[in-house]
Amino acid sequence: MVATEEKRTGQRLIAGPGILLVWLYGVMVVGAVSRSVYQIATEFDRAPLAYALSALAGVVYGFITYTLVRGGETARKAAQVCCAAELVGVLTVGTWTLLEPSAFPDATVWSDYGMGYLFIPVLLPLSALYWLRRARTA
Repeated sequence: MVATEEKRTGQRLIAGPGILLVWLYGVMVVGAVSRSVYQIATEFDRAPLAYALSALAGVVYGFITYTLVRGGETARKAAQVCCAAELVGVLTVGTWTLLEPSAFPDATVWSDYGMGYLFIPVLLPLSALYWLRRARTA
C-alpha cells in the first residue's frame, strides 16, 4: 500500500505543471553547472565567490530536479526545503549584487535576482513551492 501511495504521489509531482518544472529545473542545471565548471576551470581567481555560488545553484537545481522526478511524500518535502533555500539564496544574492556590485566582479546565476536568466531563478522556486504545496498528499 505504501509503495502504491508513493508511486501515485510521484506521478502527481511530474504531472501537469510538474513536467514544466522538471524541464525548467533541468535547463537551469545544465546552464548553471556548465557555466560554473567553465569559469572555475579557466578564471576562478577573477571572481571565486560568484563562480562558487553559481556551482552551488547548479547543485541545488539538480537536487530539486531529482526529487521532483523521484516523487513521493519524502521527496516532495525535501524539494520544498530546497526550493525555500533556493528562494532565500536568490533574494540574498540578488539584493547583495544590487547593494554592493563590487563584491561580484562577475555575475552569478542569482545576480540581480536572475536577470541574466530572464528572472527564472526567482520565479522558479516560487512556482515550485506553489506546485509542491498543491501536490501534497491528503
